[in-house]
Amino acid sequence: MAEKVRDSEFTAGQATDLAARLAAAAAQAAALPAHERATILTRISEGLARQAETFARLITAEVKKPIKDARREVARAVFTFKWAGQEALRLGGEVQPLDLEPGTEGRLALTRRFPRGPALLITPFNFPLNLVAHKVAPAIAVGAPYAHKPASCARRTAQALGRLVVESGWPEAAMAIVDAGGAAAEALVQDDRFAVLSFTGSGPVGWRLKSLAGKKSVLLELGGNAGVFVDEGADLELAAARCAWGGNCYSGQVCIKVQRIFASEKIYEPFKALLLRKVADIKTGDPNDDATDVGPLITEAEAVRVESWIQEATAAGAKLLCGGRRRGDFVEPTVLGSVPDRCRVNCDEVFGPVTTLAPVPDAEEALRRMADSRYGLQAGLFTNNLGVALRFWERLPVGGIIVNDVPTFRSDAMPYGGTKDSGIGREGVRCAMEEFTELRTLVLRS
Repeated sequence: MAEKVRDSEFTAGQATDLAARLAAAAAQAAALPAHERATILTRISEGLARQAETFARLITAEVKKPIKDARREVARAVFTFKWAGQEALRLGGEVQPLDLEPGTEGRLALTRRFPRGPALLITPFNFPLNLVAHKVAPAIAVGAPYAHKPASCARRTAQALGRLVVESGWPEAAMAIVDAGGAAAEALVQDDRFAVLSFTGSGPVGWRLKSLAGKKSVLLELGGNAGVFVDEGADLELAAARCAWGGNCYSGQVCIKVQRIFASEKIYEPFKALLLRKVADIKTGDPNDDATDVGPLITEAEAVRVESWIQEATAAGAKLLCGGRRRGDFVEPTVLGSVPDRCRVNCDEVFGPVTTLAPVPDAEEALRRMADSRYGLQAGLFTNNLGVALRFWERLPVGGIIVNDVPTFRSDAMPYGGTKDSGIGREGVRCAMEEFTELRTLVLRS
């Protein structure tokens, strides 16, 4: 199941052998009837539910996620596999009459989705179970063999899930876990026998892999610097509580974390006071402690980087409203005001517990500033004005707008993905199933 090799040992020949094995398994996987694929996915979901605490503890041990967040991730993965089992039974086609012009009488078109072929799945450290589920579950649902390359620091979680997948009935020949680094990924990406590349991670790596992917169907879920607008008629208590959580959950190591907050000038001061109070209530500490909200960053080097971005902003004139200090691999939840647009905490993805806060005269200015980004993943909007919500939906170039909540919200059943530097394509079980398949048309003539 696991192809354990180091980059220096992963040759083009090994990449070819792995791709060939999965290509040979494609017919076997595609031949599994829908009800059998659905049963396999249901068994995986039930197995995760039975082993929930074991998986949660493993996630915390590997990637330092606070245990209560790790438990939530496991619960989400239970749902993701369960939902995929249901979607496997709903993946149908269409019937289209073709007697639409003279000479086409007596013809009927039927469409059906077929798996493109083996999929290469590359996942990051921050959601080492549920982000994997969002790739593995759709692959199984459509009958596509896959190779999964997890983040090196999350390999044990990936291997535990891989064992459960095989125990649940998925053919062992139709999957592999590649325990290797970036060079291995590039070797696999360049093999034309992989028909799909599904990558979640950093922008530079994702776009480079796309350039190497050749004729593959490519799905990229990359970074963001998500914006939030708090309108004058919003529930400020709700907005402050959700923004405090959304800016700091898992130490901000979430691509849809709250990063840039814009508040109407009319409510800016009371909202700021509420936000700072909510951030002060966040408990930072040992990720194994049930009470911990924010734990360490994945490495001390990442904490040093985040600290340097805070220092860059304050040196440029930003005001430190709270937090800002680093202790080893911990960074305090931080809110910055009056941040110049050119600072990295505004224009890049901070991937840490840092948010910026700025007043705006109206919704139009908030929309303009939120759109002024090379990213376009999700955005949040707190408003009771339906017209404002519709205007943001129509004009803000992002993959999703979350009304009266933060962009950090994601249902595992909904379409999910971004525009611009945030990626291409859509995840969410049903959308990923469509990305992993292609339409094939059959025309019948009576």
